[in-house]
Amino acid sequence: MTGPRHASGRLGSRPTATPPGESWPAGVHALDLGGGAEVLLAVPPGEPVPRPLLVFFHGAGGHPGQSLAAVQAPAAERGVLVLAPRSGAATWDLIAGRLGRDVAVLDAALEQVAEHAAVSACAVAGFSDGASYALSIGAANGDLFDAVLAFSPGFAHPPGHVGRPRLWITHGTGDRVLPVDRCGRRLAAAFRTLGHDVLYDEFDGGHVVRPEGVTAGLDWWLA
Repeated sequence: MTGPRHASGRLGSRPTATPPGESWPAGVHALDLGGGAEVLLAVPPGEPVPRPLLVFFHGAGGHPGQSLAAVQAPAAERGVLVLAPRSGAATWDLIAGRLGRDVAVLDAALEQVAEHAAVSACAVAGFSDGASYALSIGAANGDLFDAVLAFSPGFAHPPGHVGRPRLWITHGTGDRVLPVDRCGRRLAAAFRTLGHDVLYDEFDGGHVVRPEGVTAGLDWWLA
């Protein structure tokens, strides 16, 4: 499954507004990818018209159910598909040392989505380590993702830069896990220097995903 493209952080699958296969019904679907990969897709209710797709990466030690718990309800209200993969190890491959397996799983998941769901736009998001991964993979795949939503990221290490996706970064001023001054603030400034359109939002709180932050991020992306 893993190839040179995935080792460089690049995704080849491109969901479109005209999938060739039968549309998946509303609900949460476990994708059949083999190899122990775990990926969930939440399809909102309604007719299978082209919809935005949000990929959401969980934090270290997390799982896809946590991702859906954080974003599925407000996403469904806005007609957004949510794709929630699980990291192959305790955290994402880039953070664990080398890109490859998790990029390949995401690529395979996107290929299945492209077969059965009409997609109008794609964004990538995540929390904590997942937010760091979203910033890194998003910056390397700006020809696929038009936006990145990062909830309390720690760092970004894009394996390359393709395009300039818009960035929405939110961070708590009381975050003791990933302090705001050397994480959220630094990242916002660094990506602005690289030419990205960055909306940076601080809140009074710790290392959490706030429901109001999710709605604000989704509305910013979809506006």
